[in-house]
Amino acid sequence: MTHISATVDGVHRQGDVEPRTLLVHWLRESLGQVGTTVGCDTSNCGACTVLVEGRSVKSCSVLAVQIDGKSVTTIQGLAEGEEWHPVQKAFKECHGLQCGYCTPGMVMASVDLLNENPNPTEAEIREGLEGNLCRCTGYHNIVKAVAMAAAEMGASK
Repeated sequence: MTHISATVDGVHRQGDVEPRTLLVHWLRESLGQVGTTVGCDTSNCGACTVLVEGRSVKSCSVLAVQIDGKSVTTIQGLAEGEEWHPVQKAFKECHGLQCGYCTPGMVMASVDLLNENPNPTEAEIREGLEGNLCRCTGYHNIVKAVAMAAAEMGASK
């Protein structure tokens, strides 16, 4: 067992993990952060995307021991209290989901994309989200939601 310590959604968390434990499993099984979904366990779908030190990562491809001393934000920690993040609001407003399974990862990848490129074109949004798969929507409303969030975030600065 290896002892790790990290800030998860603004709360200092620590525990002992097997060195082979994936971040997604530590978040869900040890910390109860079940908003981060397990999709493929092969890093193909992106459903498990979280932010580590502000950058999106597929938590099924990161070992929990690799985040020791770092900050992790999950979909559950994105909102500021009762106030949803602009990307979360836009996904709701634009109906950027159907079954919702990919939505946590899609939202987290979108947040990282907009942090890197606050005013992306449609092509840049599609390219920025290419590692996150949705089997239901056809992506049109997801792209629309990211564009809406970009406009909202730009207007609030």
